[in-house]
Amino acid sequence: MGYRLFLTIAGLLLAASLATPGETATPPNPFDQLTGDWKGGGRVILKDGQPKTVSCQATYKSAGSNITQTLRCTGDDYEINTTLKLTYKGGKIKGSWNESVYDASGGVTGTAKDNLVHAVITGDKFRGRMSIKLANAGHTINIVQLNEKSGTYRLATSLSLRR
Repeated sequence: MGYRLFLTIAGLLLAASLATPGETATPPNPFDQLTGDWKGGGRVILKDGQPKTVSCQATYKSAGSNITQTLRCTGDDYEINTTLKLTYKGGKIKGSWNESVYDASGGVTGTAKDNLVHAVITGDKFRGRMSIKLANAGHTINIVQLNEKSGTYRLATSLSLRR
């Protein structure tokens, strides 16, 4: 009887040591959910306040902790073609972006957890913040642009994409 009790207690201790409450595990890569092709659209609001309705196609390719997003949006008289390259590590993201139509580029830093990405975008022609939120079978991308003179942000892009 004592031997069985010892084995039971040893088993419980082993199980408890494998799943200690409060222990932080490496969070799952949130970009795994984005891999593939997406379509949709939304609005781009130019600096002068003029809104442009756009149709968009996005492709996400992931390789380990790296992800590349290519996003192309077109409207009646508007086009944008961006590439975003990010590395994910322990809840943090870091990378670069490039927009070929307007010849702009810069860096990205931020956080990614579960279904939400928050990032600061810096660059030679654009500064702002971006959020990507996954919900159901789609995701939204919202970008606000910093007005460096006033220190305020304005909505620059709001897109909704689906598989």
